[in-house]
Amino acid sequence: MKRMTLPLATGALLAMLTAPALAEGPVVEMYQDPNCGCCGAWAEHLEAEGFTVERHKTREMRAIKIEQGLTPELASCHTAMVDGYVIEGHVPAADIHRLLEERPDVAGLAVPGMPHGSPGMETGRVDDYRVLGWHRDDRTPEIFNEYTH
Repeated sequence: MKRMTLPLATGALLAMLTAPALAEGPVVEMYQDPNCGCCGAWAEHLEAEGFTVERHKTREMRAIKIEQGLTPELASCHTAMVDGYVIEGHVPAADIHRLLEERPDVAGLAVPGMPHGSPGMETGRVDDYRVLGWHRDDRTPEIFNEYTH
């Protein structure tokens, strides 16, 4: 039986201890109404794409949206925060990954309303929708991505 040298054993142990932490993706803090089911489906979509989602059920959604600078035109059912950005509604994980990679100067991304076919809203019907970015000082949204079918 071969014995590992101390530096190799220490390195292997360090790799084993840190591997789970490295495997976890960015942490998304999601706030949702306790009675909403599509929010959980959106969280599952994010988890399947490598995010860690911490879910918080609250009846204070309006206050959270106001605190995060969301206008009624940007609003959807759930509000989330990830790495300093606000994520409103059924934003696809790919767009959040792109946001975190490119780091544009926006407050966050929003998919207003609850369009059918967006992540968490797979109902059999598929609507066209836009992912919008906005700035806190100028809330005029800009198109970050479009989904047309």
